[in-house]
Parts: sequence; C-alpha cells; structure tokens
Amino acid sequence: MFWIDSHCHLDAPEFAPDRDAVRQSARAVGVQTCVIPAVQASNFDSVRQLAHQYQDVYALGIHPIYTPLASETDLRSLDLALQAHRNDPRLVALGEIGLDGFVPGLDMARQQLFYLAQLKLAQQHQLPVILHVRRSADALLKGLRQYPVIGGIAHAFNGSVQQAKQFIAMGFKLGFGGALSFERANQLRLLASALPLDALVLETDAPDIPPQWLYATAQQRAQGMAQGRNSPDQVPAIAQVLADIRGLSLAAVALATSRNVCSVLAIDKT
Repeated sequence: MFWIDSHCHLDAPEFAPDRDAVRQSARAVGVQTCVIPAVQASNFDSVRQLAHQYQDVYALGIHPIYTPLASETDLRSLDLALQAHRNDPRLVALGEIGLDGFVPGLDMARQQLFYLAQLKLAQQHQLPVILHVRRSADALLKGLRQYPVIGGIAHAFNGSVQQAKQFIAMGFKLGFGGALSFERANQLRLLASALPLDALVLETDAPDIPPQWLYATAQQRAQGMAQGRNSPDQVPAIAQVLADIRGLSLAAVALATSRNVCSVLAIDKT
C-alpha cells in the first residue's frame, strides 16, 4: 500500500542520531512520501535538503510558536526562498503557519501579524498552506476569509464539525494522527467518522503527538520511562485506527488519504 505522512518534522533534533534509519523504516512499511514543514527561517534550507535527499516534499513557513523571535527579515527571507525555489517540484506548500491559543505566553497579536503576512505570501506565490490549528480555528478561518488561499491542510485538526465544514469549503483537507488512537478522544473520533473521507489526510507530526501505544503517562515518565518518539512508520497503524472507526478496509484508507494529499498539495505520484 502507498502511504503519505502529510506532516512530519524529519529535521527535528530527535532524529539526528538515526534519521536515515527512521526514513528507511517508514519506506519499508509503505510510507513513500513525507511532507516536511519548516517552522522558522533557520531551517528552510534543512527541510529542503532533506526532501531532496529522501525524495520527499517540503513546505516553508514560520510556525506561531516561533513568532516571539521572528522578525520582518524572516518574512523577507521566506518570500525570497519561495521565489528562489518556485520551480522546485518538491516545494508544495507554505507552512507550518497558523495560530496557537494553547501555549501560555504567546502574543496573539504578534501571531496574527505573521499569520496574515504569510497568507498574503501564499496568495502571491499561489501555494496552499499547512495550518497549525490549536484552539484557534475560528481566528484562522477569519484570516482565510480576509486573505483566501488555494486550500491546504489543517494539521492536527480538533475543532467542531461546523468548523471542519468551513475549512473543507475553503479547499482544505483535515489532518488526523496519533491522537485518534486514544480511547477517550471521543470528539476526535466522531469527527473522523462523520466527515467525508475525501476531506481526511493522515499525519504523524513526528517526533511529536505519539499514538497511544507509544505514549508514556506523566506517572510513567516520573518513574524514568522515556516518552515514545513518534515516527513516520506509524502511519499504517494510525490508518488502521481510522479504518476501524469508519468500518473501511486499510487499502481503502490508504488509497483515499494518499489521493487527498496529492490533490491538495499538487503532488505528482503518477
């Protein structure tokens, strides 16, 4: 089966000791493509180089959590990078961008400044966007109504059905990952079962958001157990959770979710 991890931070320092092995392990279980999003200007080159090294694809953008140290110069660097690599078929989106209403201490007004500026760049460069959606769906939708883009992926979506439908109407696919595996994730599982299959994509957010089988509780971590590192080879197992929720075969989920990513990010896998 052919899988796509639509959100994988393969450049993260957690993968420094064994990055080649991690990517090889994912390919061995059928994860043929990873989408590697940047989070700040300093890793624009690294995500591009990794995408070419592993025959993956990448996105360039400034993550909301990195906005406290970001500047107008970083926005200019993003614009220049998008221009310089506009003919690179492995550059498929502007991201990871968005708003975070969960992490304490972040200036929402500053996040908004960078979010809207990057939506304008997405318009200018005619690229879809990969959105960070964390307690921010309505504010993100407001920005998209102000500066419409050609769609994209709402990463780690956990909003309401109504919000989901608004993103879908704007040309977005919704990313589901390891959080779906937790038995108490009732709202998330309801979303995964109720939304159209052609609106869903799979992701890991590796090394973050480990699925339940890799997750160590706070008590276990206090006792010295390490938190399981998420990795792109978890996509088929996460897909099995989605298949069970929807009563579909694993092959049907593979076909639909991979097709959805290719469609929204214009990835050519013919």
